[in-house]
Amino acid sequence: MSRNLIIAANWKLNKGPADAAAFLDAFCVVAKDFKGTADIVLAPSFLTIPSVVTKLDGCDRIAVASQNVSEQESGAFTGEVSTTMLKEVGVQYVILGHSERRSIYGESDALINAKVKKTLAAGLKPIFCIGETLEEREGGKLESVLTTQITDGLKDVADLSDVVIAYEPVWAIGTGVTASAEQAQDTHKFVRSVIANLYGQSAADAVRIQYGGSVKPANAAELLGQPDIDGALVGGAALEAESFFGILENSAS
Repeated sequence: MSRNLIIAANWKLNKGPADAAAFLDAFCVVAKDFKGTADIVLAPSFLTIPSVVTKLDGCDRIAVASQNVSEQESGAFTGEVSTTMLKEVGVQYVILGHSERRSIYGESDALINAKVKKTLAAGLKPIFCIGETLEEREGGKLESVLTTQITDGLKDVADLSDVVIAYEPVWAIGTGVTASAEQAQDTHKFVRSVIANLYGQSAADAVRIQYGGSVKPANAAELLGQPDIDGALVGGAALEAESFFGILENSAS
């Protein structure tokens, strides 16, 4: 089955409105000439989202994601942002379960599951992140860790048509170390097999699975050329317009 690639930039705690505007001044010019078919997504900080959405007016190839969302709708939850708020400012995707949310902020599979369901109920599309640590990989726990994250994180989610899965080996995020194309493909194939067991083969064939973990222009073509890798969730290399566009160009090669 043919699956359209999805290339997403996760800016993390970088780029306020002014820096984002400078990025888009450069990026939108070249993005208009992009000949590939990949979906392009930018994930700014909460504060920067509204200005990015405004700046993208007329640059309609690019969608906007949030880096997180609350599982709550409203109320006394200081510092949180709801799906309703995100929709109001033009967000289409939400990154959930990122390893930094899991490890630094202690987000459990159950909490991530609540956020996934809340996101889908609001008509937004979750980019659902999974991944193992180096200790887990070397200890032979990769398959059990990913199976648990998928099973618990997608519990009671009946339809995956609006879900994107992002496999990010924790040991390769922001380290400069990248899983080889073969390692990444093998793991993506395994993730697809877990989805097939849970949802059936047709759902597994249709779901898009991104790779994240030190993706750069130099390695993008090889990674994205693998049969079960359907895009990239890009961190550091997405902070410069030229670098991020280089990944896009190589996705079309």
